[in-house]
Amino acid sequence: MTSPVRRAGAFAAVGSLVLLLPAVGPEAAMTVAAAVLVGAAIVTDGPLFELFARPGDRKERRLYGLIGFGLAVVGLGLLTVTDLVGTGRVPPLQVDVFVGSVLLLVYGNLASELVKIRYPDPFHVSTGFVAGGVVAGITGQLVARVLLDQPIAGTLPKVVFLAVSGAFLGALLRAALFERDDPLVLFSVGLLLWLLFELAPAVHQQEIAAAIGVTLVLGYLSFALQTASVEGMLTGILLSILTIVLGGIGWFAVLISFFAIGALSTKYQYDTKEARGIAEDNEGARGTGNVLGNAAVAMVAVLGFAAAEPGVTLLRVDGTIFLFAFAGSIATALSDTLSSEIGAVFDSPRLITTLQPVEPGTDGAVTWQGELAGIVGAAVVATIALLVFPAVDSSATVTATGAGVVFVAGIGGMTVDSLLGATLEGDFLGNQGVNFFATLAGAVVAVLVAFVAGGATLP
Repeated sequence: MTSPVRRAGAFAAVGSLVLLLPAVGPEAAMTVAAAVLVGAAIVTDGPLFELFARPGDRKERRLYGLIGFGLAVVGLGLLTVTDLVGTGRVPPLQVDVFVGSVLLLVYGNLASELVKIRYPDPFHVSTGFVAGGVVAGITGQLVARVLLDQPIAGTLPKVVFLAVSGAFLGALLRAALFERDDPLVLFSVGLLLWLLFELAPAVHQQEIAAAIGVTLVLGYLSFALQTASVEGMLTGILLSILTIVLGGIGWFAVLISFFAIGALSTKYQYDTKEARGIAEDNEGARGTGNVLGNAAVAMVAVLGFAAAEPGVTLLRVDGTIFLFAFAGSIATALSDTLSSEIGAVFDSPRLITTLQPVEPGTDGAVTWQGELAGIVGAAVVATIALLVFPAVDSSATVTATGAGVVFVAGIGGMTVDSLLGATLEGDFLGNQGVNFFATLAGAVVAVLVAFVAGGATLP
């Protein structure tokens, strides 16, 4: 057994102590946590030190990794106490969700280290983390519920949804960060599952099965066809699962239109773009930054829509706002991607601010062919939105034609992207930052046109 596997196993054993919280109560659990932290602070050599020590710990002669992990567990565990959360308006972190989050991380790490022995490539390592994390996350939640004498019947779909979402976020962060960042990973997973527990009061079996099945197949295809890196694949799968469960299959249809068509456009005449020095890196495989730069606003819109649902009401606003923001941001993302990827293979681009000829690949440069492709992209998303969103077609609160709103938002956001590229990109913003603000502009345009020009007022 290799040293990383032994260390991961030791952390898994310590992490399993979180089951004391539902078994014996917070007082005993805090006592054990204090003992672990004290032990980690005073042990500076010997077999126990070697078992838990990470490479940096040996240099410092202190188990900082174990101490940081213990403090993260304690900090997250404190959120399960109602008095520490606030006045009652914010529900406490559920004990079973807390237990599942911790076990998800430690056993996901253990599984990934075991897989790494034979298959060290990032794809298999991340797959190992997800598989181990899902099993541990589900088991931890169910065991905690049994220890707390809480009902199990009817909860499995939601338990699976939380475990799968947490496992993909954990795998993504583990792929992007270092081993010493486990406390950050744990807090991120725990906070996400805390939010999702409140946003999804009921998850249906068919819903989560469809979300997992469809997104895993599409995610694998994106990686196999080299349209996304491992991190990009994990990000896309996570966003897709949350979109299907919290929004619905219609929302996913809009999202996947960007992922699929945008990926294909990246591959369009890739050799020509590479020869010009303007092709996407990694053979066009999109990474986490690119996915989030284009889809972060859409994801916030999905979460906002779920928070405004009648059974949740964390936000007391009309959920239609978030529907238009989502569609407008995706229309912008696809419009801009097609404009850039198609327009890049044509000569004689002009800077959008001065209309002066510039070299291909210049930030803020446009071609008429690229602009036409962008208009088509906006029209595609608007058409899909018209088919899958009844509120986009007609609504009691929206008098403007919904599909036209989405179309206008897509073109407006694409134009903002070009303007930002010509004025701020390079000195003040990177490409992903430009994409983010452009999709934000598309979302804002969609909301303003739908509710202001449409004759309705925002709630």
